[in-house]
Amino acid sequence: MIAATQMRPGNVIKHDGELYSVFSVIHRTPGNLRAFVQAKLRNLRTGSMIEHRFRSEDRIDQAILDETEMQFLYRDDRYHFMDTESYEQLSLSPDEIGAARDYLKENTEVDVLYIEGAPVAVELPNFVELAIARTDPGVRGDTAQGGTKPATLETGAVLQVPLFLSEGDTVKVDTRTGEYLGRVAAAGA
Repeated sequence: MIAATQMRPGNVIKHDGELYSVFSVIHRTPGNLRAFVQAKLRNLRTGSMIEHRFRSEDRIDQAILDETEMQFLYRDDRYHFMDTESYEQLSLSPDEIGAARDYLKENTEVDVLYIEGAPVAVELPNFVELAIARTDPGVRGDTAQGGTKPATLETGAVLQVPLFLSEGDTVKVDTRTGEYLGRVAAAGA
């Protein structure tokens, strides 16, 4: 157990019976009120983000995790990974993968998190490069300031991209927020 004031980004905690990764922590001490810790947490099972306010004196159950570097191999009805050191393979269901399935591309290096020998979550790299599989063509003159349109990536994830991008372009995506960061390569380049 740790004090709420000792939480740091990257810690994994147990909160309301679920495992959460701490995304950000802000310790606030407003004027004549009691101090509190405002934390942004990511559910390791579902990938959803929540914000929670802890009192400064709250005790938080910190989870002890083992981490194994693995490579994503392929997907059928399950997701298959290989340990990069021992070459042992692991198969996880879509529910066990959670929101990470939107960004898993073959040969992607990930960290699989274990508690007491059982896999509980897949931790992606912060940024991945994915090709756009489907998007509508951008029409010149649609906006004065530049706009966005939905694009479906090769993994099936949908995100908003600038109008100038087309099918086949490779884009950089932030896996923590699901936002477009930039174009890596144009189609056919």
